Amino acid sequence: MDENKLRIAMLSAHSCPVGDLGARDTGGMSVYIRELAHELGEQGHYVDVYTRAHDPADRQIVELGHQARLIHLKAGQEETIHKLVVYSYLPEFNCNLENFRKNNGLQYDLIFSHYWLSGWAGKYLQQWWQVPHVVMFHTLGAVKNAIGIGEDASELRIVTEKEAVDDCQRVIVATEREKDELIQRYGALPDKIGIVPCGVNMELFKPIDRTIARQKLGITDEYIVLFVGRIDPLKGTDRLLKTMPHLNTYKSLRLIIIGGDEYSRSEVEKLRKLTGELDIQDRVTFQGMVKQEQLPYFYSAADVCAVPSYYESFGLVALESLACGTPVVATDVGDLKNIIRQGETGYVVDENTPQNLADSINLLLSRPLRDMESAFSVRASISGYSWESITDGIIGELRLALKRQMAPVA
Repeated sequence: MDENKLRIAMLSAHSCPVGDLGARDTGGMSVYIRELAHELGEQGHYVDVYTRAHDPADRQIVELGHQARLIHLKAGQEETIHKLVVYSYLPEFNCNLENFRKNNGLQYDLIFSHYWLSGWAGKYLQQWWQVPHVVMFHTLGAVKNAIGIGEDASELRIVTEKEAVDDCQRVIVATEREKDELIQRYGALPDKIGIVPCGVNMELFKPIDRTIARQKLGITDEYIVLFVGRIDPLKGTDRLLKTMPHLNTYKSLRLIIIGGDEYSRSEVEKLRKLTGELDIQDRVTFQGMVKQEQLPYFYSAADVCAVPSYYESFGLVALESLACGTPVVATDVGDLKNIIRQGETGYVVDENTPQNLADSINLLLSRPLRDMESAFSVRASISGYSWESITDGIIGELRLALKRQMAPVA
């Protein structure tokens, strides 16, 4: 094995990176882990992503690409359970991980944990293996609670996040904003935090001719506004529905909502009820979950992609839409003020109100019909977010954690 290549144990205890996107616990983080592991392998590193088996039909080992694989471990019943219940099975998860490692003669240079549950697991593996532990939270419980929308993050989560920040060798965040939150809310040391943005698969997400995309999807409406994401109060889907009456001048306009599973059924029903109250039920389509390889058709068919969230750690959907050449209207969350070029590739609204969202959507809908040349111009604005570039930044952070681990104590 090349000594310059890293051997990485990546942890995603509660969420399977190859699960159905748009489900309760399968969103941007799952895409991030899968794409990063694949690119790390392409660059010659060795990556094992460990996750909890949630279905008896799960194969124990799933190849994610060259030198990258996903390993399902038994931890509790092999079924989908609530994240807080997963916490009680983390000791079993760790023991089965260690047994797998020993039985297969594996050694790792470092641990890279994703989300607070994996951060707990990684803390103990770090003690067992005496290798650096790097954490990426993706969302922070303290920030979620400060926003006060949707289900509160538990005190257990807050405490565990704080302990992970204190105990790990390095924390990676996607934005300067998240770095500030870690310092303010968890007392993180600034020089312990590295900033690396998220990436987008530029091979998958690319412009498709608008007419071809619409024919493929059977779309006949003149204007399309698109929402992609989990159906969760934090995503602000209700605000987006409330923009529709402000867009009544467009008689043939449809809002397509992608996302949701059986666990978000009650939230979807609330949104359906709201469409009735707003008298827009004939102009809204609840598409449900869509396979990732189908998403470029939806992005390319849309005139605008809307991201009305109250909280995003980064804003991956916006990157995917822009990579397909479709402009974005978004709230000021994640890193969207740096990703979206105001007035050029979309708009970021300072106040998350239906009127503000509608005004910005209207500005984009009133432009001349988008052609392939303008779509590729929009795509060019995010060329620096390829996974190849982002992975280079992640490798730099992982090597820094290794370097600091090996540095002699003064």
